[in-house]
Amino acid sequence: MADKQISLPAKLINGGIAGLIGVTCVFPIDLAKTRLQNQQNGSRLYTSMSDCLIKTIQSEGYFGMYRGAAVNLTLVTPEKAIKLAANDFFRQHLSKDGQKLSLLREMLAGCGAGTCQVIITTPMEMLKIQLQDAGRIGERWVEEGERRLYAQRKLMSQAAVRVPGGPVELRSHTAMQLTRELLRSQGIAGLYKGQGATLLRDVPFSIIYFPLFANLNSLGGCGADGPAPFYVSFASGCIAGSTAAVAVNPVDVIKTRIQTMTRGSQEDTYGGVTDCIRKILRQEGPSAFLKGAYCRALVIAPLFGIAQVVYFLGVGEFLLSFLPQQNN
Repeated sequence: MADKQISLPAKLINGGIAGLIGVTCVFPIDLAKTRLQNQQNGSRLYTSMSDCLIKTIQSEGYFGMYRGAAVNLTLVTPEKAIKLAANDFFRQHLSKDGQKLSLLREMLAGCGAGTCQVIITTPMEMLKIQLQDAGRIGERWVEEGERRLYAQRKLMSQAAVRVPGGPVELRSHTAMQLTRELLRSQGIAGLYKGQGATLLRDVPFSIIYFPLFANLNSLGGCGADGPAPFYVSFASGCIAGSTAAVAVNPVDVIKTRIQTMTRGSQEDTYGGVTDCIRKILRQEGPSAFLKGAYCRALVIAPLFGIAQVVYFLGVGEFLLSFLPQQNN
């Protein structure tokens, strides 16, 4: 990311707008990623991303591809704002007299950004995954007959969520209901289930993404200090995002499995990161850690490409220019 001076409010607006646009464009692919990652041996329904999306539309309609989108659209603004602003903050404080950062300092800035964003990312992913995966569990019974379809639909409307400390009974499978029940039964810790796995994913992602983006983007700069054209920022964001996404996909699979609270009768439950790794290796083999990697790359590439374009076009500064200026 170019080290240009942008006010904090502008950074937050840029990050928020970028997140909203990006999530709207790629959310169906993210839903396919979640459902593919949650498939275990003996309960496979989808063969590929396209197969998942087709079956989702057939059974749930077009808007079924946007299960959980409201959660993402609500929380992606603070999440992306924190991520981009934190990275800029750390880069500026690690820079010596405006000089180009060393690779190590770029990685440290990315590490700081990834750590900060987990505050929002963990509860957002926790709620989103429950809603995205609900249709997968329901659809699996469609192929097994009407009587079992009814039983499973009833289960999903009154889902027993298996969490440490006992089941949480949900009267309706909505984000607000899930949030209230988790807060009532477990407190704030209920929304932060899988935080360790989220840190293990997001910190390495940021360590890879931000330095890679900054160096790719600098290759297309106009002169010594000139910013790169928007299409260079977009391409750099896409390449860096997809590279980092695939690199941390094994941890993303672990995080998704741990945070999923409703499961089929033949599906494993996990007691933590180590337990999840051991069971996946024993039951499904190492290749299971690559589930959804293609989808995740397709999600992250345009998401971060769009984010960088919005960020460097200065949309936030433009919008702030319409606000009345205070006289000193």
